[in-house]
Amino acid sequence: MGTRILAVEDDERIRTAVRLALEDEGWIVEEAETGEDALQAFTRDPADVVLIDIMLPGIDGFEVCRAIRRASDVPIVMVTARADTHDVVAGLEAGADDYLTKPFAPKELSARIRALLRRARTVDLAPSHLRFGDLEIIPDAGVVLRNDDEVHLTKTEFRLLVELASAPGRVLSRETLLERVWGHGYFGDGRLVDVHVRRLRMKVEVDPANPRHVLTVRGLGYKLQQ
Repeated sequence: MGTRILAVEDDERIRTAVRLALEDEGWIVEEAETGEDALQAFTRDPADVVLIDIMLPGIDGFEVCRAIRRASDVPIVMVTARADTHDVVAGLEAGADDYLTKPFAPKELSARIRALLRRARTVDLAPSHLRFGDLEIIPDAGVVLRNDDEVHLTKTEFRLLVELASAPGRVLSRETLLERVWGHGYFGDGRLVDVHVRRLRMKVEVDPANPRHVLTVRGLGYKLQQ
């Protein structure tokens, strides 16, 4: 069976246009008009990628994203009518891997989805085993342990951690992380990196407010240390 995409959008014209554009790429598309419909559809038959409009009747896009993220690490793209920082950050904090601002070109949407699917399937050239104090990272198995307890990360969070771990003690700029984790075309939007680093710290640090491993180097970027 081909790649399945769940498109959650209350505007029928936009939803139809998205479906047609994605079907032209060879993907299978299921539509949902409301948040409730989306959760029922995903529970019944989980998709490979989920597109969620923020402004939905009933359960809004943020809550749909949180509910799906609690059950799955499926790649999620939030769609917003505004490039407003609050909406973007709130969507990423809810668990989205990426975002798009309306209006967007079908080719841009397709490129984002392909990038998400590539990240979900591969961790390139990573060492087979990495250890940072109480953190143990096994890229080949997609496993992260803290004090021997498994830590559940989304695919994007995992790739971000592996990129940092592959250059221990070295500062990686936001631009470098955008290119390596999100792929070509994400240059300049450091919000993706900053929010995912915060999410990562919540899971791998004993005290996220005073991180021991994932450190910020002001004005330069981030690094992972023992």
